[in-house]
Amino acid sequence: MVGISSYGGYVPRYRLNRFIVFGAMGWLAPALLMNAQGEKAVANYDEDALTMAVSAGINCLRGFDRQSVDAVYFASTTAPFKERQSANILAGALCAREDIRSADFTGSLKSGTSALLAALEFVRANGGRAVVCAGDMRLGKMGSVQEMYFGDAGSSMLVGEGDEVIAEFKGSYSLSLDFVDHLRGAFSKYDRQWEERWIRDVGYGEFIPTAVKGLCEKLGMSPGDFDRVVYPCYYGGARKGINKQLGLEAEKVADDLSATVGDSGAAHALLMLSRVLEEAKPGERILLVSYGSGCDALCFQVTEAIEGLQPRDRFSRSLANRKELDNYIKYLVWRDMAPADTGLRGEEEKIIRWSLEWRNHQAILGLQGCRCRACGAQQYPPQRICVNPDCGAVDQMDRVFLADKGGKIFTFTSDLLAASINPPAIYGNVAFNGGGRTLMDFTDCTLEDLAVGKPVDFSFRIKYYDPKRDTTFYYWKAVPASEEVG
Repeated sequence: MVGISSYGGYVPRYRLNRFIVFGAMGWLAPALLMNAQGEKAVANYDEDALTMAVSAGINCLRGFDRQSVDAVYFASTTAPFKERQSANILAGALCAREDIRSADFTGSLKSGTSALLAALEFVRANGGRAVVCAGDMRLGKMGSVQEMYFGDAGSSMLVGEGDEVIAEFKGSYSLSLDFVDHLRGAFSKYDRQWEERWIRDVGYGEFIPTAVKGLCEKLGMSPGDFDRVVYPCYYGGARKGINKQLGLEAEKVADDLSATVGDSGAAHALLMLSRVLEEAKPGERILLVSYGSGCDALCFQVTEAIEGLQPRDRFSRSLANRKELDNYIKYLVWRDMAPADTGLRGEEEKIIRWSLEWRNHQAILGLQGCRCRACGAQQYPPQRICVNPDCGAVDQMDRVFLADKGGKIFTFTSDLLAASINPPAIYGNVAFNGGGRTLMDFTDCTLEDLAVGKPVDFSFRIKYYDPKRDTTFYYWKAVPASEEVG
């Protein structure tokens, strides 16, 4: 038996009310008022598609040995690099082994389910476990419908076999079509879409029913046999038409999260599935459909093992951890849609020394420290010689994964002179639980949220971006534990 063993979702902390966007841009496009309901999730200034995928992956792998993962797949249409495999950065942040299969899936909004299908095929052929992480942070031009609807999020599925499977994979059906509704060229920053009626009536309205009917014919089922149906489509009228065409009862169709998250691109179908799995009961049959350059339709049946997966609310807790972003201009600056002056300090060269990064890649990507076998002292960054003055053992170290151990604030300060697009810069010393201490930035918080001794969790974030060389450098930041949920 092969299927999903765990799941995770990540919704960034900030939410932008769509009416704020309309208030700023309605003078240009009054028709935006029709789309000004609800809110969308907005990634922080130090987040991107990859960091959100890491957060979802950490959420997904709680309770599982990360060293047992045999394949890591990353899906996104907004990956940070054209030539550097993001899946390897993801695997490093998740502290997976280095002798694994890894791959990036991109170019289509259904790349998340394409990666999931590849993971299911990998486990079926080789056994073991494979983790799929997806994240997207698409941009629409100011005053566009895409700006109103595109949201930021990450999602993850762990594929396994045997008794740990909580949703058994029963089969799939795929359509692969060069149907151009949304398009971004090799050097395009913003999404470009064709006429909405074309997308709504021909795209969603024809392809999703075709994929569902194809799967049902393949499995000898009918659409009404499914207990829960998951498919992304933020056109309300099109959803009603699809439901009617397939004969689906409205209560069986999962919420598309458009009012709370927005359309999170390649991550969205898996994000919706994670919400459904939180409430799923043994025996239920789930239909998962993705959309983009065709469709993937997958069938799962929930097993008894889902009752033992704790905690179940891996997506909802992240969704509940929210803060209003009431400043539209801040959003524009964070996305580099409105350039801002950060002063002379912002002009400092930020060259990444790749040889140094490689020598320390486990400590940087995976936040890995070490523990002395002789005396048990834990330290970070990892060293050959034990820091315990009463020990001093040499080359007797075991790796320790610190990212999920948490810590406490040892010192903190705020800096209004530092170059930052989210001033003030807040940083300080953090003591790891179990031993060791390091200097870190704080994120997803204000100065008032911090206090010496307060517990923190760790989040994989953008440390800095080098615009001259178009290169992003990643590291870990501290988040007050009361703020980091899910």
